[in-house]
Amino acid sequence: MKKIIGHMSIALLLFASNACTESDNYDAPSDTITGMVMDKNTGNSLQTEIGDNGIRLKLMEYSWSQTPTPYYFAGMQNGTFNNTRIFRGNYGIEIMGAFVPQPEIRYDVKGTLELKIEVEPFLNIEWIGEPIINKDSTISIQAYIERGTKNADYQQNISDVRLFVVAGAQHIGENNKDDRYSLYIDGGDANAMLEQTITLSTRGKLLPGRSYHIRVGARMDKEIDGRRRYNYNAPKIVTMP
Repeated sequence: MKKIIGHMSIALLLFASNACTESDNYDAPSDTITGMVMDKNTGNSLQTEIGDNGIRLKLMEYSWSQTPTPYYFAGMQNGTFNNTRIFRGNYGIEIMGAFVPQPEIRYDVKGTLELKIEVEPFLNIEWIGEPIINKDSTISIQAYIERGTKNADYQQNISDVRLFVVAGAQHIGENNKDDRYSLYIDGGDANAMLEQTITLSTRGKLLPGRSYHIRVGARMDKEIDGRRRYNYNAPKIVTMP
């Protein structure tokens, strides 16, 4: 009886081992989806932030099912995106962010799929001149905020405007800022900044000899994919004397 049980245990172990080996027989994903989201108004790459609060791509792989599980990945701060771990196949791709939504488009992914996607941002934010270092160790900037689309469904009020500040970091925005120095403006005061040249100054005294990344972000009272996302201008670097 003990011999029979022993043989059965060995057989089960061999079966489990073979099953694991068979399930790992697939090649790792090695195809690529890469590209850039372009601002239709300026022709430049869309300024955003890194992570899910910026550009988010939704992939639906239709190669095996017409009701696939969505797969998501995020873009970079400068509007680019790159994923080198995609299985070859037919995909529906939808891109989400602080811009007028676009319908899903189907693509065949085989090797490298390179995309350039034009969007209408909710807001465009333009630098006016260069940042100024003040005698009180603050920085003042000027910017202009205007609507980036004429689509009536995306003409909500501006809910808040931010002057983001962070030291020694390439990524800056709602995802990475120093609240000791960043400026926050909400409600009616923020909405009054639409189509105006605005002047904003950092809070507190910035440290001498330090380099700070600064940029302006503004967002409307509108959710896309469950989040209210900021539109931005490009970051600038200011080194304090």
